[in-house]
Amino acid sequence: MSGTGHTLYLKLPQNSIVSERTVRIGDVAKLECTDAGIRRKVRQMEIYHFEGDDRRNRTQVFSVLYLIKMIHASYPDLEIVNLGPPDFVVRYEHSPEKKAVQVLKVAVVCIVLFFGGAFTIMTFIQDVAVGEVFDRFYTRVTGASPTGVTPLEVSFCIGLAVGIMIFYNHVGRKKITDDPTPIQTAMRKYEQDVDNAYIETSSRKGKNIDVDN
Repeated sequence: MSGTGHTLYLKLPQNSIVSERTVRIGDVAKLECTDAGIRRKVRQMEIYHFEGDDRRNRTQVFSVLYLIKMIHASYPDLEIVNLGPPDFVVRYEHSPEKKAVQVLKVAVVCIVLFFGGAFTIMTFIQDVAVGEVFDRFYTRVTGASPTGVTPLEVSFCIGLAVGIMIFYNHVGRKKITDDPTPIQTAMRKYEQDVDNAYIETSSRKGKNIDVDN
């Protein structure tokens, strides 16, 4: 199997979700080849197998060169053209969420946003007087003036702590989910911006190493 005279086009999204532990090229890439037989066999090539039930092991990053090397092992003379990113991410989800669960999550988020927005508007109108807003709300609901700490203050403190932990994806030293935290995302974006600045500056000054024209 040499693949002489044929061209294979690869198009990979930067992020793919699979429901089977064994990942094949056809699960994460769209293929086009001048030889239908080559395209069919390349689609069935296995590139990875997710093991265990640990959620931290359900995400894997690949380089497209890994796929090209694997394909060339079977078709050394096949010309391969990558039309996607140089690196891509594959996530394994064994049981996708049911429609009812997704609807429930959306409803909860809408409720939180509604009451959170209302609270923000009230505190803004009162010049960020959170205590005064709590006192007025307590009086309107119960009909009595607050005499000390009310359930509103307690709920606010607990909700604030829980919200911070969920937002930053950390409880102490442990992450809640395997997703990157906002700090990690910001740092990666900063590193990309620095690299892009170096590349653009060197190119403008003619200091980059490149082939001769």
